Amino acid sequence: MPSWNIHTAHVEGLLATQSAAELGIEDVDAFLFGNFVPDIYVGYVVPDVSHKIPYKDTHLVDPTFIPSPNAALFYERYLMGECTDVVLGAWTHLLCDHYYNRRTNEYISRIGVAPGEQTRIRKQSDFDAFGRTLSISRVPKASEGILSQCKEFPQYAIGEQDVLATIRAQEGIVHRNAAEHLDAEPEYCLLTQEFFESTYRQVDSVLREAFRLRASGVAPLELGRA
Repeated sequence: MPSWNIHTAHVEGLLATQSAAELGIEDVDAFLFGNFVPDIYVGYVVPDVSHKIPYKDTHLVDPTFIPSPNAALFYERYLMGECTDVVLGAWTHLLCDHYYNRRTNEYISRIGVAPGEQTRIRKQSDFDAFGRTLSISRVPKASEGILSQCKEFPQYAIGEQDVLATIRAQEGIVHRNAAEHLDAEPEYCLLTQEFFESTYRQVDSVLREAFRLRASGVAPLELGRA
């Protein structure tokens, strides 16, 4: 799955060229926080969570080798009416995961690399390296609005201590990204710079189309469908 560096960069990219109002966002911090929500209870990025929830439930997908989350199903369940910015952010996260993971599976199939644990490790190492080539700065601030939206998150409630742990995790990621930033192209062990550049452009385009459709009153249910 994409690192939070990558998720954050996509959010910052959207906000750099469109206003929050144009994207249908009221609280930018809540939207950014929502982009981390599907990973909170998986138990890897946020180590101090109160409990864990299986990946298949947080991402609405069978946990195959590199699964492509069902962002369209999430939209159908939680965004067909009014929704909060945290919910909107969680959907954005699932869209990113869907297309990055789908492109990864297509790539390793094309070059004849067999799926497996070692391939997964190589893939994740490359994602982490690419994430360090991106510049990010945003960390959501804890607020009553975020806490309330997380408490009422329709898929599962997110407790206050888990919200705070998530914000601490993102703060650490932003700080490490600055300290360990890569100015040169990394030496990837599975994927390539061209793969990441083209996939980043594709996902950016998908997100912009998704928000454009939503703003026009059209449910973007053909995007991110498993």
